[in-house]
Amino acid sequence: MAISIQYAGQDIDSPLPDNMSKTFVSVALWAFSGWLLGTWLGAATGWAVFAMGLLIMVLVSGRQLSRIVRWTQDIDKPPPPSVGPWDEILAPIYRKLKQNRIDLQERQRSLHRAILAAEALPDGAMTLDQDMTLQWCNQVAAEHLSLNLEMDRGHSILHIVRAPEFAHYTQQTSWDKPLLLHLKHLGRERLLQLHLAPYGAGQYLMVTRDVTLIERLENTRKDFVANVSHELRTPLTVLTGFLETLHDMPETALNTEQRQHYLTLMMEQADNMQALVADLLTLSALESSPSLDSQPVPMNELIQTALTQSQALSAGQHRFVAHIDAKLNISGCATELASAISNLLSNAVRYTAPGGTITVNWQRHADGRPRYWVQDTGIGIAKQNIPRLTERFFRVDRGRSRQTGGTGLGLAIAKHVAMRHQAELEITSEPGRGSTFTIVFPKNRLCEASAQQHAA
Repeated sequence: MAISIQYAGQDIDSPLPDNMSKTFVSVALWAFSGWLLGTWLGAATGWAVFAMGLLIMVLVSGRQLSRIVRWTQDIDKPPPPSVGPWDEILAPIYRKLKQNRIDLQERQRSLHRAILAAEALPDGAMTLDQDMTLQWCNQVAAEHLSLNLEMDRGHSILHIVRAPEFAHYTQQTSWDKPLLLHLKHLGRERLLQLHLAPYGAGQYLMVTRDVTLIERLENTRKDFVANVSHELRTPLTVLTGFLETLHDMPETALNTEQRQHYLTLMMEQADNMQALVADLLTLSALESSPSLDSQPVPMNELIQTALTQSQALSAGQHRFVAHIDAKLNISGCATELASAISNLLSNAVRYTAPGGTITVNWQRHADGRPRYWVQDTGIGIAKQNIPRLTERFFRVDRGRSRQTGGTGLGLAIAKHVAMRHQAELEITSEPGRGSTFTIVFPKNRLCEASAQQHAA
């Protein structure tokens, strides 16, 4: 007869028949010993020996059971040795317990690895039961939805995220499309993409993704396309109008002076479009260039060249004052720095009335950092408009900017150049009293002038 013990739902073969045979043999030996002594010393002695044998077997068995009971209080240790017939029973049980502990530890490690992987996800993840009760979430999801896992675990997510569109979304039977949810936390608006998916039996996984930056970039792209279209439409309209006029009117209807006037206006609009395209290409190159190729830059030459161009743009209508340290040079990209320098100067010319003064400085400040700044006595800028000056196509006075040929991209270019050189663009202004635009470079960009500059 085969006997098995069921442990943790599994059968463990046990050698109980052999143990029972050994027990019967032991009893038979004590009985035989008692009978043998009884025939020699009397029946009472025989029964006494048999009783003493049974008592010894009971005491030994009780001691063995006591050791087994103590072992069951700490089954992680090996079972006690020399427990008689129980050795063959405890050995397979201990082996099975040890194997179960190994399997459990491996499953715990797998679960821990899965949790660590979920925590490392760039998106938020949370598990919900069939009643939409929060069971677990990673740190990203907690940040997205302002959750505290210790406090919010076991509470309905609908009581935490109070938005009608979210409640309607969770009540659907299928979730093919994600939900875009606008949330506001600590004064910050955030756009989240939520996607709910069932898994297991009555379990749900919700993935959250912050798409605020993507939405902002998309809006910026739309605004940029709209602004470029608007900026190009005006000169194109003027060009088209003059071309239609010249095409439809007979040559005898226009004298040389009128024709020259029309051609001059057309050239101005063509130059405006060319300047706009050039600034757009410059801005695109700054944004797409992965790294900065730094070389010693002769700042004195760049500033003098930009100053000459600005004086030509001014056509003698402004007074220029320059304070330039010819020995002060920095490392960087000469073409980018030339663009920023000229843009700040031309911007001062456009927004300074005739007779005004434009001051150019390139000096080392008291804190050791080199500074390039342009100060004008122009119309000035209202305080609320200063933070927006570096936005693309933003103009304080659109009419004046177009009249003087501005593209609305000069300060945006200057800001990008400053950022690529780890510099700061500072703007101070007061309406009616002029403005000051300063690029402050870090000290680690200072470098010695070249030998040619020293010779000059």
